[in-house]
Order: sequence, then structure tokens, then C-alpha cells
Amino acid sequence: MTILVLITLLLYAVSFAAYLRNLFVENKWLGRFAALCLGAGLALHYLALMERARMLQGVPYEDLWGSLSLFAWMVGLIYLGLEMVHRGRSVGPFILPFVIILFSLSHIRNVSPHPTQARGALFALHITLSILAYSAFALAAVLSAIFLLQNRLLRRRKPGGVFWRFPALDVLERMSRSSTLVGIFALIAGSASGSVWAHRLHGHYWNGDPKGIISLLILACYAAYFLVSRRTAWRGARAAMFCALNFALVLFSFSIVNIYLSHYHKFY
Repeated sequence: MTILVLITLLLYAVSFAAYLRNLFVENKWLGRFAALCLGAGLALHYLALMERARMLQGVPYEDLWGSLSLFAWMVGLIYLGLEMVHRGRSVGPFILPFVIILFSLSHIRNVSPHPTQARGALFALHITLSILAYSAFALAAVLSAIFLLQNRLLRRRKPGGVFWRFPALDVLERMSRSSTLVGIFALIAGSASGSVWAHRLHGHYWNGDPKGIISLLILACYAAYFLVSRRTAWRGARAAMFCALNFALVLFSFSIVNIYLSHYHKFY
């Protein structure tokens, strides 16, 4: 826990508090302050990743803890981008806790360099794009969960005061699809760069690793969600539920597959 890490955590905590306050008492300047603190936290978080890279003498996410840190950074970055595009800050209180928890967990162990074949710009691109995809899918799952909650409250006709601060259902749908689209392109590009890197390292593009198989399944499920979510029969709660359930595959890939099944993807 360096000073840089502690200041980053403080900025994230202040941003979360400002987003939460803005949810109950909407204020234009408070919302901007929350976004500014989040942006500053992301900037320092990036420096913390670079500090970790210097300590490891390699990429900062070649272990589980570094992957968690990059995952948190990507979630915050994608959310901030979506917030700027869709002009909605009421989702912030639901995103910042994930960023804070993941970033905190990533620094519970000391960093020590160790020899690895995971080197080079192509490898770094492969991992960055893969975790970017996971982060985008995570954000889409949170947005879908908010959509389902809001939709249920509307059907029961019991919306509370905070309820009216949330984005409209169609805005949540667009944000979820946008995040999913980012994840799909990132996963395709990440898989392609990973295949080229594997060929350079082992002499073949495909080795039947369980991680590659589950990645193709994730890609197919999210591509299906993106397509059906635009159809009248599937739009709304059905599509949101589909998106939320798809994220179970992402969690399975990031945990069980990485740790127990894959021979080449232990932490990413």
C-alpha cells in the first residue's frame, strides 16, 4: 500500500460519496465533482499500474492481483466514457464499489518479480484487450441489473424518490448495448492478438486450451444478446436478463477456467 495507492483509494471513495449524494440530491456541480474525482483516481490508478510494472520488471497484470487492478481500472474508465456520452451520473454509486473493492484486493499482497514467458508488446496488447472485454461485459451486467430493478418497480407501481434519478429504461438499454459492443470488439481483437502471440511462442495458432473455447462461447452469447436486444420481441427485461446471465460465463472464465483448467491463462 504505497502513498500513490492510498491517494487513489481516497479519490475513489470521495467520488463514490459524491455520486451517492448526487443520487439523492441531484446537483450539477456535485455530479461534475464526482466525475472529476473519478477521472483523477483513474489517472493515479494508471500510475499505480506502471509502478507495479516497474516492481515486476514486466507487465503489471501477469498475476491474479495485477489482473484485478487492471480490471478495476477498465471498469471505471469505460463507465466514465459512457457517462460522458449518455450524460447520466445516477449509475455511478453502483459502479464505484466494484472499482474500490477490486483495486483494494489487488494490493493485499506484496509484489515480487518472477521469470515468465509473458513478455512483449503483443502479449501486453492481448491481455489488455481481453480484460477490457471482461470489464465492458461487467459494466453491461450492472446496467442490466439496474434495468431489471427499475422495470420491476415500474410494474409494481412503487417507485421511490431515488428511482426517478435513474436513467430512463431506453437509456439503460443503449448504455448496456454500447458497453457490450466495446466488449465484443475487444474480445475479438484480444483473441486474434493472442493467437498470433501463441504462434510466435509455440508454433501454432490454436491449441485447444479451455480458455480459448470459453472465450468463443462468451463471444457467441454476447453477440446473440446484442442482436436480439434490438428486436421488438426481446427488447426490455428479456434482453437485460440475457445480458446479466451471460456475465456468469465471464466470471466462470476469469475464475475457474483461469485457475484450474487453463494451461496458458492462469490469471487473465
